[in-house]
Amino acid sequence: LSRLPCAPSSSEGFGIAEKIVLLSFISAVIVMAILGNLLVMVAVCRDRQLRKIKTNYFIVSLAFADLLVSVLVMPFGAIELVQDNWIYGEMFCLVRTSLDVLLTTASILHLCCISLDRYYAICCQPLVYRNKMTPLRIAVMLGGCWVIPTFISFLPIMQGWNSIGIIDLIQQRQFNKASNSTYCIFMVNKPYAITCSVVAFYIPFLLMVLAYHRIYVTARAHARQIRLLQRAGNPAEPREHPREHPQEPRQHPPDQHSTHRMRTETKAAKTLCIIMGCFCLCWAPFFVTNIVDPFINYTVPGKLWTAFLWLGYINSGLNPFLYAFLNKAFRRAFLIILCCGDERYRRPSILGQTVPCSTTTINGSTHVLR
Repeated sequence: LSRLPCAPSSSEGFGIAEKIVLLSFISAVIVMAILGNLLVMVAVCRDRQLRKIKTNYFIVSLAFADLLVSVLVMPFGAIELVQDNWIYGEMFCLVRTSLDVLLTTASILHLCCISLDRYYAICCQPLVYRNKMTPLRIAVMLGGCWVIPTFISFLPIMQGWNSIGIIDLIQQRQFNKASNSTYCIFMVNKPYAITCSVVAFYIPFLLMVLAYHRIYVTARAHARQIRLLQRAGNPAEPREHPREHPQEPRQHPPDQHSTHRMRTETKAAKTLCIIMGCFCLCWAPFFVTNIVDPFINYTVPGKLWTAFLWLGYINSGLNPFLYAFLNKAFRRAFLIILCCGDERYRRPSILGQTVPCSTTTINGSTHVLR
């Protein structure tokens, strides 16, 4: 997670045992984030089938943002947390903080774009999806995920807009005369706290809720259609639902392409609660506290800030599992990479499927939400 409009560094003093536990936990989070996101990027680069799916461009860009968080942001936060001191100077503190805000905001915006892509893929007709998600539109959305965060990171932080009106309080907390320690403090005034939180979290969160709610409703409707198609194709029940779908010819079996697609989308809906649950669990505590803290005179305890901060960082390690490891095509690509190209994990099953491989990409969503 980033030190987005973050409150003071939580350097209230940890004991030796606490530091060992913290260092072990933080190291595990960093390693998980680095390896997971690298694996996602390598899988798409090496697998031609994965490169054909439009949504995977968002997933690769998301993995790149999360990888940078784990390499450029987390280690310095961990060093300061364990050493209880910032040794890299004031300018690098500003750069690290700006990178923190930029990369974590970019990560969240990528999650928002993925939700919108899935909305068009599942809730719209295939032709509508192809018209909406053109290469140019994907490029614009990806560009926005990286450009928009600069307006709430490097620009205001380097200009000092976030510290207007609270400079004395920041300077007071930057130095601890008792321990002769210096801290990389990132405190924000009320206007910046509200603006940054709205852009980085609340607007993307609202769009994700609306998109995933619509996807869930559509998937449930498709599940009902699957049951009706199955009953319509069952000769033992030729007249079971005459009033529900009188126009459907019950004497013909259901179309396998449509049934397979609807089954896939129904499975996709079951992952939505996991995706939204993890997103909210990781980010909501930080951004709620981020807005509240300036209005209660910056009295949130430092250790609580640290807990919320690293809870957000954990999201960068979870994203590869949520958006790629749950995907059957990605899992196969991972096994091929980890097992050095073992032929057992290549794609023989595709040739033997009852439903052709093309049905997995009929609306562009099945490689994402399996």
